[in-house]
Amino acid sequence: MKRQIEVSIIASVLLLSGCATKKYVAQQVDPANAKIGEVDKNQKNTQRQLEADEPKISAADEKASSADTRATDAISRADAASKKSDQVRADLHNELNDRIANIDDYKTAGNVTVLFKFDSAKLTDDAKQQLDQLASGQVGSLKRYFVAIQGFTDSTGTAEHNLDLSRRRAEAVQTYLVSQHNMPVYRIQIVGLGKDKPVDEGKNRAAREKNRRVEVTVFSADGAQSAQTATPAQ
Repeated sequence: MKRQIEVSIIASVLLLSGCATKKYVAQQVDPANAKIGEVDKNQKNTQRQLEADEPKISAADEKASSADTRATDAISRADAASKKSDQVRADLHNELNDRIANIDDYKTAGNVTVLFKFDSAKLTDDAKQQLDQLASGQVGSLKRYFVAIQGFTDSTGTAEHNLDLSRRRAEAVQTYLVSQHNMPVYRIQIVGLGKDKPVDEGKNRAAREKNRRVEVTVFSADGAQSAQTATPAQ
């Protein structure tokens, strides 16, 4: 009987101990589970946010790639323009060095005088025809050459106005040779001298018409090119 009582007591103690242990474990585990659940919830929210932001990120990346492509293209064009500019400067530098080193070799290879109407810088049809003949006939076969263009006016008007007008007349000839005959700009030198150096000192109408002019002279260093002189326009 005593033995049975002892067994019962022991069993009761073990049962109570087991309940205490489960309660302790529950107290320790439940908060941890709650934290895990919270972490899992936050992770899911973060994932949803990332999924929602993905199209925006992709669009931003696409814009960035497009901008990078445009920037690269712009840099390439700028680099090409810079190289072309460098080449033009090099050509001009070589041309100038060649002229300076061989200045005595340049001889007159042709010239022409074109006339203008009163107070006008517009080329006449006759003037264009003369320039065409100069460019195609006397300049066409030259390799080393440059063209000097001098603009003049008659004595009518102020000195300031005549200087500007003579310059514009010279520029009109230059523009025509460059645009219509592909003559390099760096081979052409222009100057406006106004009413200075008249070809006719007379005060009559005929004298004034002769003085409203542009003189175009071609200089060449080509040894095979003989000097040629065109008859000035009347």
